[in-house]
Amino acid sequence: MIIKNQEKTPKINDKMFGQTLQILGVKVNSTELVEVLRFVRRKITQKRKFWITTPNPEFIVAAQKDSQFKKILNSADLAIPDGQGLVLASKFLGTKPGLSERVAGSDLVCKLLEEASKENWRIGIVGARRGEREEIRELINRIKQKFPGLEIEALEQTLDWSKQKFEIVFACQGMKLQEKWIFKNFKKTNASLFMGIGGALDFLSGFSKRAPQWIRNLGLEWFWRFLTRPSHLKRILIACFYFPYLVLKEKVRS
Repeated sequence: MIIKNQEKTPKINDKMFGQTLQILGVKVNSTELVEVLRFVRRKITQKRKFWITTPNPEFIVAAQKDSQFKKILNSADLAIPDGQGLVLASKFLGTKPGLSERVAGSDLVCKLLEEASKENWRIGIVGARRGEREEIRELINRIKQKFPGLEIEALEQTLDWSKQKFEIVFACQGMKLQEKWIFKNFKKTNASLFMGIGGALDFLSGFSKRAPQWIRNLGLEWFWRFLTRPSHLKRILIACFYFPYLVLKEKVRS
């Protein structure tokens, strides 16, 4: 996919998120979960189009090898630090401002679904459960049971979805694929918030089990993923070893 200047998503000027820094050339915003939620509510109320990325160490590493992916990440309106490794890296590199805390994408998705069920926001999802129709239906049923009154549907199973109106669209294809889908469909989709969320809905629906809270508090969610999904070993090694190596290299260089 070739990225042209005229295709860039429109930027939102919002002083509340003026605290922006870069880690290895990738934009990250220093913020907190409560601030992000306040930002989302306001923009949806204003019917403004915007999108959120959730960079973590794996994203940062991938962006070093894929300049198009890096450009896409840096075109987002808000980039929440979804990884304790980013918080530690910002402190080690001495970036100003530093990252105040990790904002987990899964936590944000849960809060947004709670808000959507209260405010009657319509949610569209794309790319969930590898496109398996029956699994997507089961996932949606479980999500609706968890958030009563929620209006949520899969774009793949919605007739003329590009002509429908949504408050939020979640892309679930996984890193890179979901961000590239958002970049391609941002202007042609009638929605306010776009956000790539990976497997967050799998956690919320029970298809996958998330790490206990105490493990998350220690910043060891990566270790839980290794225990529960050994096939992700390569991704874990990238986040836990190659990313710190790149950060150390940057520190020495600067």
